[in-house]
Amino acid sequence: MNQSDLLFLVLILITLTSLVVFVVQFVRSPRLRRRGRRPRRLVEGPWDDDDRRR
Repeated sequence: MNQSDLLFLVLILITLTSLVVFVVQFVRSPRLRRRGRRPRRLVEGPWDDDDRRR
């Protein structure tokens, strides 16, 4: 296996991983909206205070 074969395999792996992540995010997002829940935020900051007052 030479260097160009290895590069080809790495590029295919990156492409497949990106595609899987995109599909998972695309499938999960409507489910959250359908249930009426907001996705949890890992980090809260001062910009979140406005949302809590409503």
